[in-house]
Amino acid sequence: MTARIFNFSAGPAVLPVEVLEEARENLLSLGSTGIGIMEHSHRGKAYDAVHMECEALCRELAGIPENYKILFIQGGASLQFGMIPMNLLSAGKTADFLMTGAWSEKAASEAKLYGNVHHAASSKDQNYSYIPQTASYSDSPAYVHFTSNNTIFGTEWKGEPAGYPGNMLICDASSDIYSRPIDVSKYALIYAGAQKNLGPSGVTLVIVRDDVVEMGPKNIPAMLQYRTYAADHSLYNTPPTFGIYIMGLVFKWIKKNGGLAGMAQHNEAKAGKLYDWLDQSKLFKATAARDSRSLMNVTFVTGDAKLDDEFIALSKKAGLDGLKGHRSVGGMRASIYNAFPPAGIDKLLEVMADFEKAHTK
Repeated sequence: MTARIFNFSAGPAVLPVEVLEEARENLLSLGSTGIGIMEHSHRGKAYDAVHMECEALCRELAGIPENYKILFIQGGASLQFGMIPMNLLSAGKTADFLMTGAWSEKAASEAKLYGNVHHAASSKDQNYSYIPQTASYSDSPAYVHFTSNNTIFGTEWKGEPAGYPGNMLICDASSDIYSRPIDVSKYALIYAGAQKNLGPSGVTLVIVRDDVVEMGPKNIPAMLQYRTYAADHSLYNTPPTFGIYIMGLVFKWIKKNGGLAGMAQHNEAKAGKLYDWLDQSKLFKATAARDSRSLMNVTFVTGDAKLDDEFIALSKKAGLDGLKGHRSVGGMRASIYNAFPPAGIDKLLEVMADFEKAHTK
């Protein structure tokens, strides 16, 4: 088998090796069933056990209250950009958005199709390199939306926004879901594409309060109503069964490794080591403001685009893939989600140190 390298991709991203190994064993036969996990009917007892265990572990790890539903939906976070306002926003109503990057821009753009949009805060003035500390909210917004981690720009909210009105806080947590403890009770709805911290692409986790489930109109297609998924544990139609199975294995892995508190400690150590090195470097520089730095996506540059490209090419030869930054920021981006191993940070620092030595006096 080809040796694995260190995958810094922003998503789909690295998964725990033991999860991949267990999945490999179950591709031909899920346990002793004689049928592979991807071949099982979503109506059968074997898959039903997988599905319900995944949902139960999801609830247990985050301490999700009983008055919240756990939904598995297809279409990625991009579908949620439209599905949320379709269910919760109407003409004449206003949704407030905290603008911290490309994904909040896209979410706000979709919401404009259904009602008014108010930008309560924005860090666009500095190319989204920081998290706004203050916001100017509408008098009575239908909901307040923010993106907890900004993959492209390397920034992250350290908690919920301060001073938001009402109880309709909505979060796109695609890039840092289950990377640290979270008080779900503060939210009306949390959504996240699985492909960064929870599993493969193709599954979107939605955690939604019961009253919010019923807010949506009933004259929109069934597959775009949250109540459709909530009514039958996301089994109204054929769900992404393999993706949900992998999510369940990842939840087991998180639980085994200290739960969300363990993940927080693990991620702080990895990111802290990389940021500490960048802060003393003579060549490389982190691009996000110190008080806004992401633990999931570390963005950095040399200040010379040609040098950046040279470093990326050298890194790839050294077995470090996925380090090219988004064109909006340039430079490099190290995506170091839950499953990214500490050894990968050590290897990156080794390559960076050698490169710096060769290009500085």
